[in-house]
Amino acid sequence: QVQLVESGGGMVQAGGSLRLSCAASGRTFSSYVVGWFRQAPGKEREFVAAISWTASRTYYADSVKGRFTISRDNAKNTVYLQMISLKPEDTAVYYCAAARRVVPGKTRNDYDYWGQGTQVTVSS
Repeated sequence: QVQLVESGGGMVQAGGSLRLSCAASGRTFSSYVVGWFRQAPGKEREFVAAISWTASRTYYADSVKGRFTISRDNAKNTVYLQMISLKPEDTAVYYCAAARRVVPGKTRNDYDYWGQGTQVTVSS
């Protein structure tokens, strides 16, 4: 069992930056792949980024490539999402998710554990 808690959301102006954190409980967190998803009002939850156990593989949605960076510190049981050059269309609730699998997935069904989300609001 893994419990996930997101933090770091907030309100920023367009062009600004935020770093989200996903803190996990559990001694075997290093064997979980982790993904970030987001959901804007009235829209489906969409994939943002994902990272493998050892951080050797990372995956990004086209809409965030070059602006967002996912990383993890297994010693701290934490995964990060560094976001720069934020745009109003990045406004959403951001969720982290975890799963015990080899390759990170890009769909909601690929993940078994979810956090409660953190709000990111980007003003123009």
